[in-house]
Amino acid sequence: MASATYLSNPGVLINSVNLTDMCTSATVRNRAEALESTAFGSTSRSYVAGLFDQEIVLDLYMSYAATETYATLAALVGTVTTVKVATTDAALTTASATAPRFELVGTYLEELPVIDATLGELSTISITFRGGVLSTIVS
Repeated sequence: MASATYLSNPGVLINSVNLTDMCTSATVRNRAEALESTAFGSTSRSYVAGLFDQEIVLDLYMSYAATETYATLAALVGTVTTVKVATTDAALTTASATAPRFELVGTYLEELPVIDATLGELSTISITFRGGVLSTIVS
């Protein structure tokens, strides 16, 4: 059984704009491509790390108001930016070992769904920032 857990309520900063109040889901992935290094005579496959391929996936409520979702993201399509996701909103500015912040610098936003609407529901979008250099900030 887990000895330490936390109630997820992360903070989200995209291109220096805090969109925590618009975010409903945040996933930060740190992935290294697996390169096969198996040689003749081996009885099992072996792998080594190749290029890293990080990404941040966010689900956000859509808003067209100034400094909200659309206004923040529209100009970022096809460009690189910095995205920060922290375990709490406060950790966006003051991270610690128990409340880390993850920063993806030089990450690329390929697409932005500008309308994703269903009758009678709040409009939400899912976006993915890909590539860049991931850092874990703990102080």
